[in-house]
Amino acid sequence: MPGRHAVVVGAGIGGLTAAVALHRRGWHVTVCESAAEPSVTGAGIGLAPNALRALHTVGVDVTRVTGGAVPAAMGVRRSDGRWLTRIRTADLTARYGMPPIAVPRPSLAAALAAALPTAALRYGTAVTAVDDAEGRPVLRTRAGPDLPAEMVVAADGIHSPLRRAYFPAHPGPRYLGETAWRALVGAPDLGIEAMSETWGRGERFGVTPLSDGRFYLYATAVVPAGTRSADPRAELRRRFGSWHEPIPALLDRVDRLAPADVLRHDLYELAAPLPRLHHGRIAWLGDAAHAMAPNLGQGGCQAVEDAVVLAHLLPAGDRGDGSDGVPAALAAYTAARLDRTDAVRVRARRVGRLGALGHPLAVAARDLAVRATPNRLALRGLDDLFDGFRLPDRPVG
Repeated sequence: MPGRHAVVVGAGIGGLTAAVALHRRGWHVTVCESAAEPSVTGAGIGLAPNALRALHTVGVDVTRVTGGAVPAAMGVRRSDGRWLTRIRTADLTARYGMPPIAVPRPSLAAALAAALPTAALRYGTAVTAVDDAEGRPVLRTRAGPDLPAEMVVAADGIHSPLRRAYFPAHPGPRYLGETAWRALVGAPDLGIEAMSETWGRGERFGVTPLSDGRFYLYATAVVPAGTRSADPRAELRRRFGSWHEPIPALLDRVDRLAPADVLRHDLYELAAPLPRLHHGRIAWLGDAAHAMAPNLGQGGCQAVEDAVVLAHLLPAGDRGDGSDGVPAALAAYTAARLDRTDAVRVRARRVGRLGALGHPLAVAARDLAVRATPNRLALRGLDDLFDGFRLPDRPVG
């Protein structure tokens, strides 16, 4: 195959975005995904203006394939329903040029996959090792022949085997002290117009209208790692059934789902930043590089930013300039992304600690502080997230 060849390990949102961005830079791309087929279950993913802007730079208009409906407002509530803070979506649009949206994760993944040549996607292909990462990498897989490449994108998730192989001294993921439930439901009759997260004592419940008219529900609770119940629907009802409307009405919809349609995962983040986001000709992105708590809705957004910046910095795939340029591009990628992603990771953890407070006095002080913060200051606090995406200069030579 003529031109430069990149192998992307992992077909999540970050990996697929990287594949699309590289494909549009002229690279021949192969995506290796260990799962046998694309996931059709899952939950929603929030796309803030920074991620939408990044996707737009590589020609992906999310609203064309997933719908463009947005909530009228978003904010934080108490378990009795009182709003602690509420910001109009129109104010976010005026400040950032576009509103944040939330989309079904499977729909976004399908749209990204559709932008690639069919032969680029190899499901049921687990990468077991990458040999000679300093020179011309060769990927070993369980499914078939070895894959030579000029560079590798490690988008293989929070428990990234490639990260463990090349950064063996890194402490890896650590448990954040909370577990999370997620589900998608239809509830057009409830007239829910706002995106909200309700904070209780060591528990939270989020209601996010999706661009296709459904609702993405998520909940968290402070519990020991590995805690499980026989029926997640019953546990959600026990924990949140007495909270304000529309939570009980939404739990009625959850009760109609199969137990397997309510996803439950313990929450982890990387315990420390990686020393760099590349090694030889391998670049890490998304959860493999900087897994973070979901409290800012920026995990997927930062993966999208990673992917677009990485492809932008790499040389064009047609070899038209006659140079290599890959090592310099990967060093520039680390320089462009390491500090930003780690700052978001740390901030997400701190916000999560506020939401997870359980002592009544601490909860009362938290709620009072949130209520006392003017919306203009709350909006200003989002600037570095929502307005922080930039394409860096490409390395010279």
